[in-house]
This record gives sequence, C-alpha cells and structure tokens, in this order.
Amino acid sequence: MGIRIGGGQIEKLNGKEVSYSEFVEKYMAKNQPVVLTGLMDDWRACKDWVTENGQPNLLFFSTHFGKSKVQVADCGIREFTDQKRVEMSVSEFVKNWLENSIMENSNASTNEANDKSVLYLKDWHFAKEYPEYVAYRTPLIFCDDWLNMYLDHFRLHKDPESYQKDNDICCSDYRFVYMGAKGSWTPLHADVFRSYSWSANVCGKKKWLFLSPSQCHLVFDRNLKGCVYNIFDDVSETDFPGFKKTIWLECTQEQNEIIFVPSGWYHQVHNLEDTISINHNWFNGYNLSWVWDLLLRDYNEAKEYIEDIRDICDDFEGLCQRNLAANTGMNFYDFFSFISRFSLVNVVILFHLRRDYENQIWSSSPVARHLALNLVSIRKIALKMKSVNDVAGSFGFFMDLKETLDDPKFLKLCMGFCRTYGMIHEEEKWTCEIKKALMLDFEDYDSLISSPEDLVKFIDFAAGKFSGNCSEENILLSRLEDG
Repeated sequence: MGIRIGGGQIEKLNGKEVSYSEFVEKYMAKNQPVVLTGLMDDWRACKDWVTENGQPNLLFFSTHFGKSKVQVADCGIREFTDQKRVEMSVSEFVKNWLENSIMENSNASTNEANDKSVLYLKDWHFAKEYPEYVAYRTPLIFCDDWLNMYLDHFRLHKDPESYQKDNDICCSDYRFVYMGAKGSWTPLHADVFRSYSWSANVCGKKKWLFLSPSQCHLVFDRNLKGCVYNIFDDVSETDFPGFKKTIWLECTQEQNEIIFVPSGWYHQVHNLEDTISINHNWFNGYNLSWVWDLLLRDYNEAKEYIEDIRDICDDFEGLCQRNLAANTGMNFYDFFSFISRFSLVNVVILFHLRRDYENQIWSSSPVARHLALNLVSIRKIALKMKSVNDVAGSFGFFMDLKETLDDPKFLKLCMGFCRTYGMIHEEEKWTCEIKKALMLDFEDYDSLISSPEDLVKFIDFAAGKFSGNCSEENILLSRLEDG
C-alpha cells in the first residue's frame, strides 16, 4: 500500500527575517511546521563537524569525543515499537560507520549487496556532557524552553528506588545530537511529551513525512493502541483500517536548515545522505495542554491495564503513577511540580517587572504580556487537573512559597527565565535582582500549594495583587477574564 502525498507544502523562510512574535503567531500558536534557513552561520559545529567536501568529520568525533558512551539504533531490527538499541562508545560507532562505508564502496564496484545493518546514533546528550565545547547557540525563536531550563536545575522525575547519581547525564535534558549514514531512519512517532522540537542539519539531507494531528488516529489499530511502525511497509488494512485515508506532507531538509516540528504531528524521517543533526525537544505556555492531554491519556491506559488488581493492591494509585512515569517519562506529581514552580517563576518576574518599570506603563511591555499569557495557560491546565485530582487523590506535592523563594536552584531558574525573556523580547535593560523584594510581594500569602485548586487560587491572588496596586490596565486579570 503506497502513501498519498498532498495537503500543501511546508514553508521555507529565512530565519533572520522572522521575528519572535511572527514565529509565535504563524507557527508556534497555530502548531504548524516550518523550515528556517540562515540561523546556523556562526555555529562551531558547522565548522568542526563537517569536512571541506561537506561530509561528517567522523575522525574529529573519534579524536575529541571518542570515549563517550552513546545509544545506537540498528535500523534493520525492530524491537517493540522502536528500533533495537545498543550502547557503544563514539569511537566504536565511528569505526563501524567507516568500515560499513568501505564495504559499500567495494560492493558498489562489484554490484554486490551489503547485508550489514545501518546504525544510527541517537539521543546523545552532547551539550550536557561537553558544556565547555559550545557547538551551537539555540536560535532565539526556540529559547522559550521551559523543559530544558527546568532540567538545568531540577530533575523532572526522581524515583528514590532507582535513582543513580552517575546516571545524571542520561536523563538531565532534551538536547540531542544525532549521527547516521545514508539510509538510516527513524520510525513513525510523535515526539516525547508531545513537545515541540527543532532539528538542525549540520550536514547531510533528510526526508520528513508529516501527518497532521487531525489525521493521527488513522495510523492506529482498531483498539487505538498499536501504531504503524513504517509507513513504507505493506501496512495491513485489516489491522490499520484507517491508514489508506492518510495524507502526508513531505519535506526535504538540506544542510544548514532547521525544521520546526509542532506538537502532536506524527512523522517519519529518513537520512538521504550521511547526516549529523542537533535536536531539541521543548514545551512552554503555548503547548502545555498537549503535555497534559498525553499524560491523562497514558494515565487512563496505565490504570486500565492493572484494573484487575485494584482490590488487592495496597497503593493502587501509587502504582498507576509509577507505571505512568516509566512509560511516559513523568507522572502527575512531576507535572504538577513543574507547573507549580513555573507559575511562581512567572508571577515573581511579573511582580519584579512592574517594580523595575517604576512609573512607566509596564503593562505595555511584551514581556509582561507574555508572562500573563503563560499564567493563563497554567491556570487552564490546573483547572483540568482539578477534576482528575478529585478522582485520583492528592498528587503528593507541596510547595511552600517562602521556602521555594529561598531555594538557590529556584532563584537560578528565575534568573535564567528572566534573561531569556529579556533576549526574546529585546528588553535586556531591566535588572534581575529578583530576591531583594520578593518577600514583600508574598508576605500576606501563607498558603501552601499542594493541589491544582491551590494553584488556581495562587494565580488569582497574584492577579488581585496587581488589581490592588496598579491603576493602569491589569494585564493578568484581563487575560484571565478573556481565557
């Protein structure tokens, strides 16, 4: 069964000519893919990692990063819903790549087939492992990255029973390097947490096949459990009756181009040439609802799977949450911790921004409006979580505002968030001496945040503070009313 290509073209733009607000309005908020050029010109990776003839500089990797342990997929072997993975050093991976390349060239001259599987290095936490080697700078339009900002200071999920300190790099961020020879590929999938992602081709060429979220149900089986693995296989119409109705967007990504992959778009990717890419997954106020919807769906599936042992299980809900974290990467506790801390980050900076502007009309600031939008997004998610909380019980998280504001890790998160938003909106002149007056802002709020209802009350409290202290437009209150 062949696939149908149609549904228009993915736009290709000069990234230098796209402002942050334009990118948000046309692509991020509308959840549409786009290819951007001109954003990689000053990257060290584009010089060190590529030979003069445009090929991956494999010897550079072997020489400088050869001892790193990485995950490598065997593109010829399926293992459950993904390709089989093995761990090896970068040097071993490069050696295998070079040997396979020599064999392919030899077989080409004799017209013999090469039966050796193509290997694909995936999910290498390069930036975390080599922080002093600045291979690239994240383009400004992708910097509103709550996920990686958070993981620079906190763990997303910490299981006391399985936590190992020396495993920090393997679960500490979602910034990756991928390396694969021509013919390597990634099966059909939607990105982790239903996050956004961006993928930059340092060298090589990729073919992307996209399916819009409105059609994604068509790639699942009759029970909406199993998903098509390879769209170019002879997909069974009996098992996947909707697959023949799918209409795919095809896009070829060239060297030095970056593709923005929106939330919930299923995609399959093939390396048409020897390729190195840098990929980030991230989410923020614009796609937070996608993350919660996935968690809720996976929670219901996890609960349904073990429903028959509910009566004999001492902590059925706890088991559901542990299984959810194992399958999805975080659970309700982790996500609630995440949005609670970010609600405080946004409120803190909003209060600080109002003070920093003194008598100026601070509510006209793009940063202030962005922060208000973030809080409205978090509040909507908290209201959704409240209905689940009433059924599932406590999420087990408690945030004391005063203790949190004394936490050095939290203050670093605030400072990083503050700098990022200053850069995004070109308001870098305002100061970030955040802790100085924080306690004055929250001295009359003594409640803990331990439930989604508490979180909603806190955001409403912040809106009320602005209403009581500011004669001009209350941007947070107006956003809440509009939302």
